[in-house]
Amino acid sequence: MNWDQIEGKWKEFSAKIQAQWGKLTENFDVIKGQRTTLEGDLQQRDAFTADKAKTEVDSRPSNMK
Repeated sequence: MNWDQIEGKWKEFSAKIQAQWGKLTENFDVIKGQRTTLEGDLQQRDAFTADKAKTEVDSRPSNMK
């Protein structure tokens, strides 16, 4: 496991916490948590760097489900 994968796991973990708190506060936190989870998944599964994962998520249309 490389550092990008470890960082991805941490992002995924912290995103789940953000998403849970988002349910109690605002939808924005949930969306941010889901985005961070996706970035973490890309880092972990595909061994993307943090920058590449962010770029990949940014390149998706906002209306994509």
